[in-house]
This record gives sequence, C-alpha cells and structure tokens, in this order.
Amino acid sequence: MARILVVYHSQSGNTQRMAEAVAKGAAETERAVVELKRAAAVTAHDLVNCHGLVICSPEYFGFMAGALKDLFDRTYEALKDHPRIQKKPFAIVISAGNDGQGALASIERIARGYRLKKVQHPIIAKGPVTPEVLTQCEELGRVMAEGCAAEVF
Repeated sequence: MARILVVYHSQSGNTQRMAEAVAKGAAETERAVVELKRAAAVTAHDLVNCHGLVICSPEYFGFMAGALKDLFDRTYEALKDHPRIQKKPFAIVISAGNDGQGALASIERIARGYRLKKVQHPIIAKGPVTPEVLTQCEELGRVMAEGCAAEVF
C-alpha cells in the first residue's frame, strides 16, 4: 500500500478544499492510504514514511504560506541527506489570488534542496476554487496514489 501525504495550510478554506479533493482522489484507489495534515502538524517522520507527497499552499504576497516554509525549516537539517526523501515523488497545488508563480517557484526551489522528484504538473487555481479545479485536484490525487502504488514514480 502506498502512503500519500497531503500537506496543506489554509486560512480562507480554499486551499483546504483543494487538499481535501486531492485526498479524496487518492483515497479512491484501493492501493493507497491517505494522510491529510495541516503543515503545522507534519513531522520529519511523516515525510520519511510517505511514498508520495502533495504540497498544497495558498499564495501569500507572492510566496508560499509561512506554515509550509516553517515545515521545511523544521525538517530540512534532519532530512536533507536522508535516502528515503531523495527522489520522493511530489506534486504542488496552489490557491492564488494573483498568478501563483511566486508560490510555485518558492516551493520548487525548496523541493530541489530536499531532492524531491516532481511527477505532475502543478495545479494553480487563480481566483475562486471552481468545481473544475476540484475535479483536477481529485485526478491529481488518483494519479499520485496509483503511480506510487505501482512504483512508476
């Protein structure tokens, strides 16, 4: 069974809805279990013990949420050379009031430091989170779960 960790921070509820849709899609497969956790509650142990990671963030001032940056700050030293982190599959979901590119760039830069492996194109919701965006999030979750379970990532 693949373990998919969906990490998020949300104040308005938009990013939480997107993260929940990712988790719903991942949970639809019989070959994965899903953990949906707020960034503040995620530990290095969680990151090591998942098979795939989906990072969900709002865009604040052209950057990722501070809670996600805090997660990376708290875990980097312990994990930077950990063999179970390197090449771990990940994807990004962003709720943006602007264009989301600053948040995307900051998350991707940190992911390179961890040596994570990006396996799907990011989903960036510009403005309201529509049913179409939630459907895309569910599909991302399904693909992540199936890909990790089949060890294709």
